[in-house]
Amino acid sequence: MSSSNQPTVKVWDPFVRIGHWLIVLGVILAFLTAEELPELHEMIGYGIAVLVVARIMWGVVGPRYARFTDFVYRPSRVLSYLRGLFSFHARRYLGHSPAGGAMVVVLLLSLLTVVTTGIATDVQKENPIPKAVTSLSSTNDTSNGIAGTENNAEQESLMQEIHEAAANLLLLLVALHVGGVVVASIVHRENLVRSMITGRKPAHKTPSDVEFGLSNDPK
Repeated sequence: MSSSNQPTVKVWDPFVRIGHWLIVLGVILAFLTAEELPELHEMIGYGIAVLVVARIMWGVVGPRYARFTDFVYRPSRVLSYLRGLFSFHARRYLGHSPAGGAMVVVLLLSLLTVVTTGIATDVQKENPIPKAVTSLSSTNDTSNGIAGTENNAEQESLMQEIHEAAANLLLLLVALHVGGVVVASIVHRENLVRSMITGRKPAHKTPSDVEFGLSNDPK
C-alpha cells in the first residue's frame, strides 16, 4: 500500500466516484428490501437503472479514465494481466486494469439485466392480464381470456426467474470484484478503495511499472 505522503495524480472524476458508491449502496439496499419491502425494492431498482444508464453514457462522453476506450482490452490482454497479477508481477495501470475494465463491463451488463427484468416483472404485475381483459369483453370467447391470463402468468414467472438468477449472478460478480480489488491493491501497493473515494492514485512506480511502463498498451 502507498504511504499518505507520496505524490498522487487525479484519476477518477466525481461522477465516476459518486456513481460507483451510489450503485454499491443501491445494490445493498435492493437485496435487503427484496422480501420485506417490495415497493421500496422497486424504487431502488429504478434508481439503479438510471445510474447504470448514466454510467454507460459517461463511458462514451466522460473524461479519459471514465471512457470505455481507455479500459476495454482484448481478451488476451485481460488473461495476460490476470496471469501477471496472481504471480505478483503485473503491470500497474493508472485507470482500470484490463481485468478491472472487463469486470466493469460485465457488472454493468449484469446490472442492466437485473433491473430490466425487475422492471418487466413490475410492469406485468401492474398490468397483469391485458389480453385477458380484451378477450373477456367478448361473451363468445371466454376460453381465450383464460388462455391469455395463463400466458401472462407464465411470462411473469419467467421474468421473475431470470431476475432472481441475474441477481444471484450479480452477487458472485461482486464477490469476484471485491477479491480482485484486494489482490490488485496488494500487488500494486496502493489502496484502490481509497482511490475511488478521493479520486487520486499514487504517482509512484512499482518494479513492474519500471519494466512495463505506465502508458496504456494497444487494446
